[in-house]
Amino acid sequence: MTDPDRCADEKYMRLALHEARAALDHGDVPVGAVIVREGVVIARAHNQREQLKDPTAHAEMVALTQAAAALEAWRLTGCTLYVTVEPCVMCAGALVLARVSRLVYGADDPKAGACASLYRIPSDPRLNHGVEMVQGVLAEECAGLLREFFRARR
Repeated sequence: MTDPDRCADEKYMRLALHEARAALDHGDVPVGAVIVREGVVIARAHNQREQLKDPTAHAEMVALTQAAAALEAWRLTGCTLYVTVEPCVMCAGALVLARVSRLVYGADDPKAGACASLYRIPSDPRLNHGVEMVQGVLAEECAGLLREFFRARR
């Protein structure tokens, strides 16, 4: 990855971190997501499971819905999803099904991550679409936010 790519990835990951902090306002796990297409942010979301009482209201899922509405299409080809933590099985599957071109995430999730930690859904050759992936962008800041949240809840 070139330096300009890394700078852009960090810029959008900071927006995702801002979204993650918004989840704290309603007691949700601080995960944030931003979707960018051609340098334009078309969706931004954070976890809303507690607020909406919806098990599918992960930041990634909410952002995918917003992006599809913004583009008036379910195919999100040409889009990059930035998310503060490695997506779970549900979200990784949705990225493939939505045809997202690229995934950039911050912290690994050794307990539920489905992109590199437990499974490799975005790069599974048996699926009809592959998602380019960049791991570890602002990883320590993303992981630190999660550690603080769970430490406070214990």
